[in-house]
Order: sequence, then C-alpha cells, then structure tokens
Amino acid sequence: QIASTPWAMANHQRAALRMKLSLVCSLLLVPLTEGWTSVVVGTKHRRRGVFQSLVSTPSTSSDSTAAKENVPYVVQRGDGSQGGGGVPMPAKRREAKKEGVIVGEGNDVRKKHDNEEESDDELVRPKVGAEMPLGRPDWFKVPAPSQLSDSRYNTVKESLSELKLNTVCEEAQCPNIGECWNGGTGTIMLLGDTCTRGCMFCAVNTDSKPPPPDPFEPFQTAQAVVEWGVDYIVLTSVDRDDLADGGAQHFAHTVELLKHQKPELLVECLVSDFQGMEESVAILAKSGLDVYAHNMETVERLQPFVRDARANYQQSLNTLQHAKKVVPSLYTKTSLMLGLGETDDEVIQTMKDLRSINVDVLTLGQYLRPTENHLSVVEYVTPETFDYFRKAGEELGFKYVASGPMVRSSYKAGEFYLQHMIQKERSEQEDLQ
Repeated sequence: QIASTPWAMANHQRAALRMKLSLVCSLLLVPLTEGWTSVVVGTKHRRRGVFQSLVSTPSTSSDSTAAKENVPYVVQRGDGSQGGGGVPMPAKRREAKKEGVIVGEGNDVRKKHDNEEESDDELVRPKVGAEMPLGRPDWFKVPAPSQLSDSRYNTVKESLSELKLNTVCEEAQCPNIGECWNGGTGTIMLLGDTCTRGCMFCAVNTDSKPPPPDPFEPFQTAQAVVEWGVDYIVLTSVDRDDLADGGAQHFAHTVELLKHQKPELLVECLVSDFQGMEESVAILAKSGLDVYAHNMETVERLQPFVRDARANYQQSLNTLQHAKKVVPSLYTKTSLMLGLGETDDEVIQTMKDLRSINVDVLTLGQYLRPTENHLSVVEYVTPETFDYFRKAGEELGFKYVASGPMVRSSYKAGEFYLQHMIQKERSEQEDLQ
C-alpha cells in the first residue's frame, strides 16, 4: 500500500502511514510470541483466561530489546490478563479438606457435606505483596471529577469541608467519586475517619483508640443533606469497637434528625456488624431508616484472609437477619468484592445464604488494591461474568442486583434504582390499604 501511494503525498504523511502499519503488524504478531495457557474450568471455577508467556529457547539481550521496541506501549503495559493468580491456601486448610473437614472461622470446624464436591484445581487466596495482574483491562473507565469552579462536584466538596464531614468516597479512595459528586450526592461517613479494625482491603485510617465521636455531627450531617436537596442519602461509618454500642445510637440520632427535617428522604445506613450485638442492630433498625446495609465483603472461605479477625461470615449473616426480624418492612442490602480468588460456586452459595435470610439487595464489584500495603488483586473479573452473577441473583429472588466491575456498595446508579423501587412498592401498599 505504501508503494502504491501517490508520490504527491507529503513525506510526513507517508511516515505516519508507515507508523500506523507498524503498530498494526506488531499487534498481530503478539500472539506469535505470547501464548494462552488454558485453565481447566468446571462449574466451580471462573474462566480466567490467563495470558502468559510460552517457555521458549533463550534469546540474546539484543534480540529481546529489539522485540520489545516493536511491541506497542499498550501491550507492554498489559491489559490485566497476565500475572496475578493469588497464592495457594494454607497447608492446614488443605489437609483438613482432604480429611473431609472444612475449617471455619476461629476454631470452628464442620464436616464436609456429602454433596460437596472436591475441587480438581487448587483453591487460591489473596495476599499482601503477591504478584498483581499486569496492567488493567480497558473496561475500567469512570467520569473524572469536574474541574469547573461552579460544578456540583465542587459544591459538594466545599459543603463537606465547611461542615467538617467525612465521606467514604475520599477516605476509601472510591473510583466513582467523580460520578457521584458530579451528581450532587456522596456517602457520608459518621463517627470520624479512623477505624478500630484493620481489614486488608480497606484504605481507611486505623487505630485502636480513635478520637471520641463529635456530638454535633448528627446535626451537621442533617444540615448538609437538606442543603444538597437529594432524595436518597447513604450514611456509613468506620468500625467503632471502642464504643459500648458500636456507635448505633449515634447513627440512630442522625437518622431521626434527617427524617424530622425531611420526612420524604430515603435513608440507607451501611454499618458494621456491631460485634454481633443484637441490641445495637435493633436500635438502628428502629430509628426510621429505609435500607439497612451491611457488607459480607467476600465468600466464606476467604473471610479470614480479607477481613479483620473480629468479623466473620456468620456474624454478618446474623446482623442482616436480625435487622429484618426487628423491622420486617426494612430493606436489607449487602455487597461482595470479586477478584480475590473466589470460585463461581462460592459466590452462588453466598447468594443462596443471603436469600435464605431474605436479603433484598445485592451489589457485586471488582476489588481494586488501594495501596501496595493491601491485598493484591488475584484476577480482574470480566463484565460478562458480572452479568452472569446478576442474572443468577435475580433468579434467586433478590429484588435488585447491581453487578459490574465498577459497582460499589454505595453506588449512585443503584441508589437511583432503589429510590424508585421503594417508592413504587410503598405506593402499591398504600393503595391496597
């Protein structure tokens, strides 16, 4: 094509065409120098499609350098399909599995059910400092925060700063901060910005003795939310194991003030497990909130490797179950992070456990490592897999399932859907009465 190009074409145009063709050719040649390692996949394991280099004969450094120069930067950087993979489960758990015993959290053990199949592949877990996938897939794209001085993003930011309020959007380095704040809403974090627990996936500050809660915070929060003019707000908090009730009364007071100033406002509280204290769960459940949310975070097997030792799978299930028991009309909600080494069957089993206690809403999103001091990503789960879990959740009876790489437990699009779902269902109930 270059040879047949009219000579009238300028030299710089011919050079640009050569560069484009070189890039295309180098992309086409990549599969010849790189190989796909197939992964045996059953119903228990996700198809990872790990992109790895083939074992080849040694080459000279000059050849390697020349080959690298011919590979486009985007390929050198990686697309998230190479690397990662996690680390094997500890030997203690593997031996217990062989003997037909499944090691639970703490010192609990339970016998393997007869219908539980053994996995042919070695199960993996995440670990701090383990190999990360090379690069990130191209589906990780979110709106950037607006830089305009009069944007809603800056309005929300200034309002939070003036009232000295914390948000999980900033503290947990949420990638959706631009989308949510540009939309005029954020997730307010009560009880300060320092957590008493040290989960290995979370970027929030930790300390065994954080400062005492600000008694004026509930009033400031209610003022800020009313000024924003939103119809749905999410309140969350750090874990406060240093407080007698885990901060439940502080939450309840905030909800009561919000409902007093704006009765039609829908309030979601994303809270801790209150160390399993049912009285604290009941205090918040009876405060007038609309959605009681508590995150399971991950599947049962991975709980000890992902969450603080004071949290566990059954305690989280009990928290959600008791909230619904105290106030049956409450909507209960939870969230799972994927990409930590879980299997498809484990995710589905977690869904079934949640539906057995009537949890209404489930969100699933990709785990992203906040810093090098946190758990490494085991794999980047594809949008198609997230869609598969969405459909599975809907078939199991969840009223709403938000599932996607960038979905988070407090997610603007999900809040919008929940708002309309709750309003519609309550309107229908009023018509029946």
